Amino acid sequence: MISSREKLWKEVATMRKISLDKLNSLFSAIADSETLYLPVDTKAGASYEKWHDGAVLSDALNTVRSAKDFFFPQTENLMDFKVEGKNIEIIDTREECEDFVIFGVRACDVKSFEILDRVFLSEPVDSYYKNRREHGVIMSLACTKPHETCFCGTFGIDASSPEGDIVCHKTDDALYMDAKTEKGEALLSKLSAVTEETDDKAVEEQKKVTKERLAKLPLASLSADSFGAGKTEEFFGAPEWKELSQSCLGCGTCTFICPTCQCYDIKDFNTGHGVKRFRCWDSCMYSDFTKMSAGQPRLTQLERFRQRFMHKLVYYPTNNGGLFSCVGCGRCISKCPIQMNIVKVMKKLGGNKND
Repeated sequence: MISSREKLWKEVATMRKISLDKLNSLFSAIADSETLYLPVDTKAGASYEKWHDGAVLSDALNTVRSAKDFFFPQTENLMDFKVEGKNIEIIDTREECEDFVIFGVRACDVKSFEILDRVFLSEPVDSYYKNRREHGVIMSLACTKPHETCFCGTFGIDASSPEGDIVCHKTDDALYMDAKTEKGEALLSKLSAVTEETDDKAVEEQKKVTKERLAKLPLASLSADSFGAGKTEEFFGAPEWKELSQSCLGCGTCTFICPTCQCYDIKDFNTGHGVKRFRCWDSCMYSDFTKMSAGQPRLTQLERFRQRFMHKLVYYPTNNGGLFSCVGCGRCISKCPIQMNIVKVMKKLGGNKND
């Protein structure tokens, strides 16, 4: 249900723009009130970094690692323990997160937040994740030149029209901004001094061109129709898993660059002055993942390989109203050292739909 307040700001919200040669002024205006992060080029590829005067927005389609890190960091200190003899005191290390803005998030990565939200914001709510989500503002950036590895359309994502608090469209000469949430409208209203009101004519023309490019991509016809909720029995015992998993190194690269993977481990470290409890990313592709005192439930790489892709294509949609746990960003295609990825799995198991 849309509240009357939301209806009101949607009625009065207008699109604004700024010329590309004045982007630094826009970023400076944002940083005056909130910490700003944006993609910049590094030796390792595009990466989100804190904005500073002179920082140049990357032209890369996507960052090497997704914006997931801002809400679900690779490593975080959950709590500390002060130990004195037999007495243990729990020290809450949580702090209220500062307000921040992430600029340049692509449609695929924005969609990943919905997938993560269903995990971390369902009961019991993860307060660490919730704190960051509430303080973050997403300024998404529509794609104009998608890569051959992109297949977000397979999962119903429109790269030319992403979601986000503020949706941005970059043309040859200007950046257009359209607030889609109350948080977005609050931020955009602060930028009125450096932006100007405009219509959406240029944006709609660009969307049309982008959609034409998306339709010509090699993976534009990739279908997920064969997968989804309730398909566990159909695919779990498929003989194709053996062939698909044989070359897998179990390196975990695919899970660490994936915007939707949410597996983690929790470890305690004795510093000599107390104990620190950390949460850190884990990978279902690792041989010690889910290892317990009673043993290891997935002894072979085949079982671990199957677990990853069944979760993306079957288990998650079964538990989340048909929503897939893949956004078609293409990172696993470009980064897997042995060229194994979810597309090959879908083509192998998807039957005639992906011939």
